[in-house]
Amino acid sequence: MTQKASVTAAVLVIGDEILSGRTKDANSGYIADYLAKIGIDLREIRVVGDIADEIVAALNALRARYDYVFTTGGIGPTHDDITADAVAAALGVGIGEDPRAIKLLLERIKPEALNEARRRMARIPHGARLIENDISKAPGFWIGNVIVMAGVPAIMQSMLDRVAEKLVTGAKVVAKTIEAGGLPEGAYAAGLTDVAKANPELSIGSYPSFQDGAFRNEIVVRGKDIGKVAAAAAAVEALVARLMNEQV
Repeated sequence: MTQKASVTAAVLVIGDEILSGRTKDANSGYIADYLAKIGIDLREIRVVGDIADEIVAALNALRARYDYVFTTGGIGPTHDDITADAVAAALGVGIGEDPRAIKLLLERIKPEALNEARRRMARIPHGARLIENDISKAPGFWIGNVIVMAGVPAIMQSMLDRVAEKLVTGAKVVAKTIEAGGLPEGAYAAGLTDVAKANPELSIGSYPSFQDGAFRNEIVVRGKDIGKVAAAAAAVEALVARLMNEQV
């Protein structure tokens, strides 16, 4: 990996099955965690169906805005796997059967079983680099700043491992969590706003949950400057402690 001050990314999840609810998206959360750990800021996640024009429009919007766009889904052997064609259209390049991809497929599939449907997985936009995976051998690809991966979580994860070492990364985000317990958000909202205004370069969020019949709140301070994160977290801790004491 090489580093620069800030690197941004988006995830484009492709598939009618995600929008219908039939398949639950496990990939975007995994990618978000993965990118945070290596110093890439995930700024946006979109979901589109298997409609070529919508995939092209989303890709063109996202790749112009962020350093990387990671896509998942739509690179299998069936008629609705149209991601490769959509990526080629978005980038204005041709697409065809890639002998490198055929070679990879033949590591798992016997030549006589490499039918027309399976050969669809070897259709790669011209000029793209292949992304191998150790599970199914059907490759993803990387062209421009668009990284195209499978929708099956285990295969997507294998592909992400393959590209990670080649990515440009930035400073990693540091996070500090402050437990607010049963303290209502409304009690600390004004004070938390003051801390946030004093630290515009940080992300400060309040996250309520409902556990064992009661609300439980956490406040998370995130940023790339360890000192500033620590100072803001200390201010939040002092705020929470004061308000809890007032409730006693």
